[in-house]
Amino acid sequence: MTTGEMWTQLSSAITGLMLAWVMLERYFPYELRGYLQKYSQKLMSYVYPYIHITFHEFTSERLKRSEAFSAIQNYIGSNSTTTAKRLKAEVVRNNQPLVLTMDDYEEVTDIFDGVKVWWSSRKTVPKTQSISFHPVAEERRQYRLTFHKRHREVITEKYIEHVLKEGKAIAVKNRQRKLFTNNSSENWYRWKSTKWSHVLFEHPATFDSLAMETKKKEEIKKDLTRFSKGKSYYAKIGKAWKRGYLLYGAPGTGKSTMISAMANFLDYDIYDLELTTVKDNSELRRLLIETTGKSIIVIEDIDCSLDLTGQRKKTKEKDGDGDDDKSDKEKDPISKKKTEAEKEDKSRSKVTLSGLLNFIDGIWSACGGERIIVFTTNYVDRLDPALIRTGRMDKHIELSYCCFEAFEVLAKNYLGLKSHELFGKIEELLGETKMSPADVAENLMPKSDEEDEEDCLKRLIKALETTKEEARKKAEEAVLKAEKAGEESGGTPSQAVQENGEKSAKEVKENGVIDEG
Repeated sequence: MTTGEMWTQLSSAITGLMLAWVMLERYFPYELRGYLQKYSQKLMSYVYPYIHITFHEFTSERLKRSEAFSAIQNYIGSNSTTTAKRLKAEVVRNNQPLVLTMDDYEEVTDIFDGVKVWWSSRKTVPKTQSISFHPVAEERRQYRLTFHKRHREVITEKYIEHVLKEGKAIAVKNRQRKLFTNNSSENWYRWKSTKWSHVLFEHPATFDSLAMETKKKEEIKKDLTRFSKGKSYYAKIGKAWKRGYLLYGAPGTGKSTMISAMANFLDYDIYDLELTTVKDNSELRRLLIETTGKSIIVIEDIDCSLDLTGQRKKTKEKDGDGDDDKSDKEKDPISKKKTEAEKEDKSRSKVTLSGLLNFIDGIWSACGGERIIVFTTNYVDRLDPALIRTGRMDKHIELSYCCFEAFEVLAKNYLGLKSHELFGKIEELLGETKMSPADVAENLMPKSDEEDEEDCLKRLIKALETTKEEARKKAEEAVLKAEKAGEESGGTPSQAVQENGEKSAKEVKENGVIDEG
């Protein structure tokens, strides 16, 4: 048989098969096609020794993207750059190189424990187009895994688990960290709306650049590291895998910077929760459910976010009030303003102290894992003890005024100095004066190209001396005020001076007597 005759017979056979397929599609009953496919595949299994496993991009549950598909995509992408002929390129971060993944209809091989497998990428597009107010992606992608049937046990029990584990690790390494904020509940149910909005988190703060004592920084870093590796430990002791941090101190002492440094150290996302936009406890729980693991949930200035400390007192006062004459209230302008204020108060957030406690330490707090909850406040004594007890806020961190060790960190960051002849004077003034790290940093920052390191240090010394002088004047005024009050009340001046001096010292401690420079 010549080559021409062989090709003629082959083309005739292919034409006959195509004609038979068309006739089968058109005239064979639809109800019987399933049986035909079933038995034909069973027949092929006797002569075809390979097994296929298909991983679809979307699951049946609300067309949610499959986590297995994403993990496989990451795994194949990391291993396909050397063997695949067609690749897709994506940018994950601006400061990192391109991430390459296998293109559609491409096939790559992989070897695991001496077993060779094949991965292929497929894509299907529906023949008919649907019109909907909530359109979804029309293309459906799948990954098909092919292997010899004698390796079924190795593939199903070891290899697939290995692929998913490695793919998730690659996703964590390449993921874009985000800064989330909660949306108003009025917009939760619109098309393509979510409970959280986000931007890329690119804050540069680290523990190395944080103005704080080295010993305290190392203590915090060790605590964070132990928590991030403590999944099995928390499961063993029967606690949810979460940890609470309370950051407190005067304004400008670095509470927000500390949160950014924690997120960069652990490579976590940040959820900045604005309590004033949350209507009630139920919405608070829904927001918690929508957060992911490897995240820090932050409520800044919690003493100002909601009146959580006075809710118990308000309830008692409300129960003890009697029914007053409504006509008298309407006539009294003060009562009228009070009524208007009460109406306005009804439209505000109804999140209660109990709801917040359940949020951080209740049953719902166990949903998910590897979460850190951070509260910040300028006045820790204003918070309800039940809110910050151990088990809810596990670690209390006081961020104090700038000490000399913190100044050395700032001088190195802002001026590149490790030592200078003016450091001794600055150390002396910092021991006598309270100034926040934010104000110290502002004075150290060069204001023009002509300023050198010495000019910045002298400006800081001047600011510290000014702050010290203002603190001295305030102390003298407090003493004079106390003496005058003692004379008017008939008490001894020394007692009045002592009482008012203690009060003044407390105010100085809270406010920091910080000069803006």
